[in-house]
Amino acid sequence: MILRPLVLALGFASLAFLPAPAFAAAAKAPAAAAPAEAALPVWTSGPGSTLTFESSYDGESFEGGFSDFRAEIAFDPARLSASRFDVRIALASANTENDERDETLHGAEFFNVAALSDARYTATAFRALPDGRFVADGELALNGAKQAVPLTFRWVGGASPRLEGTATLNRLAFNVGIGDWGDLEMMPDSVTVTTTLVLKPSR
Repeated sequence: MILRPLVLALGFASLAFLPAPAFAAAAKAPAAAAPAEAALPVWTSGPGSTLTFESSYDGESFEGGFSDFRAEIAFDPARLSASRFDVRIALASANTENDERDETLHGAEFFNVAALSDARYTATAFRALPDGRFVADGELALNGAKQAVPLTFRWVGGASPRLEGTATLNRLAFNVGIGDWGDLEMMPDSVTVTTTLVLKPSR
């Protein structure tokens, strides 16, 4: 019982002999910083991934897709603030299985691939929905324009993650289908885009 007061006294005495700056530093030493969170793993689109679109012309529906695109995905439902999407799309790979229509899509009044060959979709803000799906509040850069395009998607995690998503965009906001093609009675403004990403580790 006598040793404890003696030890405390010696401790205070040793502080008293420290120089003033050293005493202040000892008194105000900051707490150890919390360790930084590890970065999320990055996944990329692999075989079986698809990126398709749906529209109509003169009352006839058609579907198309892009055969050349690359998605880089870092996503964790428990760490939405650290998640991000980056998707690059080669517009010349658009294919609707109709040569005449595809030539028109590649031309200056639609995707204008001679001037701007790629589109890019990026997202760093995400929301969880009550039904278990998520929304990426992303931005699409296409044909010289940038617009917000939310992507609603379902995420299947694990060793081989999978993403299934749908977005709706207005083509005229991206100068797609201008000139005579801007007649909304012939071709609607709204286009539905659907993607399935079969993901593999990025190298």
